[in-house]
Amino acid sequence: MSSILYDEPGPVARRREAIGSVVGAAVLVAALGGAVWYGAVNGVFSAERWDVLYDPPRNQTAADVWRSIVVRGLGATLRAAAVAAPVALALGLVLALWRTAGRRWLRAPAVVVVELFRGLPVLLMMFFGLLGFGWDAFRAVVFGLVVYNMAIIAEILRSGLAAVPRGQGEAALAVGLSRWQALLRVQLPQAVRIMLPSLVAHLVVLLKDSSLGFIVGYAELLKSVQNNAQYFGNRYYVALFAVGATTYLVVNIALSQVAHAIDRRSRRTGRPVAAPEPPVT
Repeated sequence: MSSILYDEPGPVARRREAIGSVVGAAVLVAALGGAVWYGAVNGVFSAERWDVLYDPPRNQTAADVWRSIVVRGLGATLRAAAVAAPVALALGLVLALWRTAGRRWLRAPAVVVVELFRGLPVLLMMFFGLLGFGWDAFRAVVFGLVVYNMAIIAEILRSGLAAVPRGQGEAALAVGLSRWQALLRVQLPQAVRIMLPSLVAHLVVLLKDSSLGFIVGYAELLKSVQNNAQYFGNRYYVALFAVGATTYLVVNIALSQVAHAIDRRSRRTGRPVAAPEPPVT
């Protein structure tokens, strides 16, 4: 049995894949075991290195520590992402539609904007907002997230439009719709449906990029973890950063599961319905 793009692997290829999987798993287990052993030897797992999470020093309570990380830190991260994501989606949609203009001189500015901001680091854009425009840290972070991610989203939507069969647009024109009506009413909804899992998955990237805000002074999750580690002492770095990493993983895995669910739903609803069999006479 063969696939459209490649042949099914034979016995030799399957055996090599199995050996590679076993060797890779062994190397991973060995690396994790070495890391655990190194941490145990250096006292990383001792109780006094983790009591900041349940009995912190300096007259602080565990509720204060968790509130500063999960409520204020994660809340600031989600707030920046919640503001930047819809703006980036709207501007990315505008750029994607702009790039479909019929004349080259009309779509050239959109191409320049997409290629320019897609090639610039997010952190550079945050510093530009902070130092160039004189904004506060929150607006600088949102600005950096928006200008970078709108370019990526524009490319995702443009790929979705390119994936829509050309006959869809031709059929819309044949029934009397204008070019823009065909684009907005027929082609764009299909493109969004095709690329929706990729768009949701890109929100994970946008959320992770918000962690760069701690460099420009924005008190997001990573900055909150760093502030706690500096306040309580270096011996609590591992415990506090483990909490921050776990928080990021929980949020990002939840968003990834949403993307997978949307992908499964779109595949299920997109299957063609089989024609009913004619009645037996």
